[in-house]
Amino acid sequence: MVAFSPMSYRFTVKDYHRMSEADVFDPDDRVELFDGEVFEMAPIGSRHAECVTELSYLFWSLVGARAKVRVQQPIQVGELSEPQPDVALVRFDSYVKHHPLPADVLLVIEVAETSLKHDLLRKAPLYLAEGVQEAWVVDLGTGVLHVARGDTVFELRAGDSVAPLAFPDLVLEVTAILG
Repeated sequence: MVAFSPMSYRFTVKDYHRMSEADVFDPDDRVELFDGEVFEMAPIGSRHAECVTELSYLFWSLVGARAKVRVQQPIQVGELSEPQPDVALVRFDSYVKHHPLPADVLLVIEVAETSLKHDLLRKAPLYLAEGVQEAWVVDLGTGVLHVARGDTVFELRAGDSVAPLAFPDLVLEVTAILG
């Protein structure tokens, strides 16, 4: 008797795109490729949606023509990941032929209403490991902003302020970020 071990398969970004083109996913499916796995994303709650809306407005009004603000749009992070961060500041360039790559990404922000563990322990480290310089995770449950840069993650709360590495002149109050 031959024993078989269960095997898993990690999808590449190319596989993921081919699956989409082959209608494997319904157009209304909310999925993203992360570290070779296709994840179904949680429904967006009203608090989460409002925080993303406020963050996008805040950054659009502050960065002007210095960067593009992408809201829940894909970025390609390595060959095995194409997440859709809630907000991403990317270099002012055209992304018609490909999604932004880590070198194009100035800041990613994930808003966590039900996904804190995944966003903080898996997504933020992957972003940084693949070359994104900074990732923020907005924890709506506890009112904490987790800022990840290099090997460091620090927590900020109401009363604190922070400036993105790419825009040190944009000092933001954490309360404005938390919504």
